[in-house]
Amino acid sequence: MGVKERRALEKQMRRNQILDAARKLLISQGLENISISKISKEAQLGVGTIYFYYKNKEDIFIALQEEGLGFLFSAIQQIQGKQLNPREKLEEVAAAYYNFSQNQQEYFNIINYFLSSPRVFFQEEQKKMIDMSGNKILMVIEAVILEGVEENFFREEDPRKFSILFWGTIHGLIHFKKLEHTTLQNENHLLVYQYSVDKLIQSITVP
Repeated sequence: MGVKERRALEKQMRRNQILDAARKLLISQGLENISISKISKEAQLGVGTIYFYYKNKEDIFIALQEEGLGFLFSAIQQIQGKQLNPREKLEEVAAAYYNFSQNQQEYFNIINYFLSSPRVFFQEEQKKMIDMSGNKILMVIEAVILEGVEENFFREEDPRKFSILFWGTIHGLIHFKKLEHTTLQNENHLLVYQYSVDKLIQSITVP
């Protein structure tokens, strides 16, 4: 490995250290209680090193948001090109999001942290960057619905709004897993999730 490659690898390792530390602190303490010095201590790196890679803590959490949304987008985008009918594609989108919430829990929790809070944490330009990543996912869902409308598989006047409804609904349904041992103690959460997704898709399916 050459000097240039080694330096690039070292930089990526430092970034990963910083992001790993910030991810851990965000879930345990909340954004308001985190400082660059706390991230520095958790990552076992100097404060100056943190500022070399990120100008403030918001930049760090933008990187985490975009990383998580990137993983999710990659999984959902693959579904669009599969040889499936539109209904099956929406079912797979819902399954991919459920799997993401279970297998990439830290990233799901980070996305949820910022989605569920009534407070806007980032400046307008920063927020636009994150929203653009989320919008790519919505565009894939919308494209599947449009495909279904064009093939007379779905009947929906506003595919964009339904894509928002679809993502918002499955996101909310995933949180009901927390009630599996209380309110849903006699229900299998995954089966409830799949049942709800089926009903939602059925609402726009042409008889």
